Amino acid sequence: MTKLKLLALGILAATAASTVQAESQWTVGAGAGVINSPYKQYDRDVYPVPVVTYEGDNFWFRGLGGGYYLWNDTADKLSIMAYYDPTHFKPGDSDSNALRQLDKRRSSLMAGLSYVHNTQYGFLRTALAGDTLDNSNGFIWDLAWLYRYTNGAVTLTPGIGVQYSSENYNDYYYGVSKAESRRSGLNSYSADDGWDPYLELTASYNFLGDWNVYGTGRYIRLSDEVKDSPMVDKSWSGIFSVGVTYKF
Repeated sequence: MTKLKLLALGILAATAASTVQAESQWTVGAGAGVINSPYKQYDRDVYPVPVVTYEGDNFWFRGLGGGYYLWNDTADKLSIMAYYDPTHFKPGDSDSNALRQLDKRRSSLMAGLSYVHNTQYGFLRTALAGDTLDNSNGFIWDLAWLYRYTNGAVTLTPGIGVQYSSENYNDYYYGVSKAESRRSGLNSYSADDGWDPYLELTASYNFLGDWNVYGTGRYIRLSDEVKDSPMVDKSWSGIFSVGVTYKF
């Protein structure tokens, strides 16, 4: 699971870097991060995090995602995009004997549309994407409002958002089939669609012109459909990352 956790952190770190440095075409950097999984008996570990972003007039790339702008001006940015969703479950990575009897859940490539609307009071960020690899056959809709505050070399970007996960998506990653129930002793479970609200904060400090240190995190409150799964023993999940970047 280490590789996929690193990829998940890379997505958040790259997104944070692009949020505070959108005027730069290329940003590279590295840092460290922590991810907390909702599955039972997964350890909270520290991982290295690579950061690579590109922002152009027609194309963008951030972490494990990229897109092509259908509309791109100061106020509005609409693009078709695709990204790697590292959500997965590997039975051998759990210390729970019951979870070790379950089937593997695979990560996927998601594709869809993303949109950003900038105002003087903050900016709207939203994306709708579906599974393209026939794993969950589900989709995710993410909606957030963020505000960027800059004071000298310091930039703070707090935000509040919610992610909607379809029934197929939740059931694939958190459901327990009858066959799995017989093997593991867990109750069978069919997950419905759900809403996961979250809080997000990015802080960045610019020094020596093109260098930045950053810290970014997201606290996610899990929906009842996820919390009620026999695979889960937490009511929340989260990602946090710190590092340094250089813009060209």
